[in-house]
Amino acid sequence: MTTRSGMRRAAAAAAMVVAVGATVAACGQEIDGMAIAEGAYTGNTERFSRVLEECDAVTEEQIAEAVGADAINKAFLGAICRWDASGVGGTIKVAFNWFETGTLGAEETTAQNLGYGIEAITIQGRRAIVMRPPTEPGACGVSLGSPSDGVVGWWVHYGAGGSDPCGAAIKLAELTVNLSA
Repeated sequence: MTTRSGMRRAAAAAAMVVAVGATVAACGQEIDGMAIAEGAYTGNTERFSRVLEECDAVTEEQIAEAVGADAINKAFLGAICRWDASGVGGTIKVAFNWFETGTLGAEETTAQNLGYGIEAITIQGRRAIVMRPPTEPGACGVSLGSPSDGVVGWWVHYGAGGSDPCGAAIKLAELTVNLSA
């Protein structure tokens, strides 16, 4: 005589055998193609062909001149390029970003969410925004459509006073999109 609990155990054991069999069968199959890590980009890589050259969009000499620096050093090159500079007014921090799939709208929304003052301007015929953090008068950023895809941006931060950070960031943006220079 079979009890109810005995039937449940038998059904559970049968389900386990089926599950193990399916797993073994699936693992034993060969699949054509190349393994790619989850989340890896497999689209058109030509679009990002200059990804390691983004930090060279404007030369270090041009950056130093735009921010009024006597000396400049690369601090970090990667997703966001950074330089440390020094001049009469002290330390100057400079950052450049190029988000190939970014939009000016996303930059503007982020600046609004951070409570930054935003001013719409035009740089060489391109719509751009100037962003000022409310508690950092020595800092200013500019974002605009890139010469190819996405959005580019420059941030300048004068540590102790210094020149007009927005003027320097705008100059760097102009140099970035000036394809005839």
